[in-house]
Amino acid sequence: MITIENLRKSYGKLQVLKDVNVRFETGRVVSIIGPNGSGKTTMSKCILGMVLPDGGDIKINGESILSQHAYRSQIGYMPQIGRYPENMKIRQVIQMIRDIRRDAKEVDEELIGLYGLKDMYEKRMGALSGGTKQKVSAALAFMFNPQILILDEPTAGLDPISAEILKCKILKEKKKGKLILITSHIMSEVEEVADEVLCLMDGQLKFHETIASIKAQANEERLSRAIAKIMNEED
Repeated sequence: MITIENLRKSYGKLQVLKDVNVRFETGRVVSIIGPNGSGKTTMSKCILGMVLPDGGDIKINGESILSQHAYRSQIGYMPQIGRYPENMKIRQVIQMIRDIRRDAKEVDEELIGLYGLKDMYEKRMGALSGGTKQKVSAALAFMFNPQILILDEPTAGLDPISAEILKCKILKEKKKGKLILITSHIMSEVEEVADEVLCLMDGQLKFHETIASIKAQANEERLSRAIAKIMNEED
């Protein structure tokens, strides 16, 4: 589905991605972890076309996406902090995105319903809590039935019930054969939804393994303890 080959990116003298090679398959949830500044966000933004790499290639279904635009319609993106025009109402933001994506064959409004957003349609974005903005971002990410979802700290700011709704939605979409990439620091949530964990350290791929393999390798039941053990051993 997605193949990343020798991906490199620097900002001035700071090398953020150093020859990263990885492959993601359909029907999987992959959690991308690593300390702040490890290159997680930069890698995601390279896939999204928001950042141009200095070298290497990214392919979706065997075709390079560099300098291409049409492939983006296959991707749903949920940023960690959604930034919206403060004077626009929820209804207007959703309608604006629908107008931009009027060529979409399917519209998935399940999260709009589950989060009760229609009851808040006339509220202005600037007046919303962080959690409610997250609900809008989640609804928009899934709305156009994308084959790839990139979710950046998706449950940050959500109450437990709303977070559970989102996790159920993620698992439901995985069963449809979609690829879902999630950046998260909450290992208990990663363990609930992810099949694989990719760890970046200082812009390099530290490991990319299934959760079962990570636990077996460390001989630990809890994912957080297993990852900590592997990291300590490698250090």
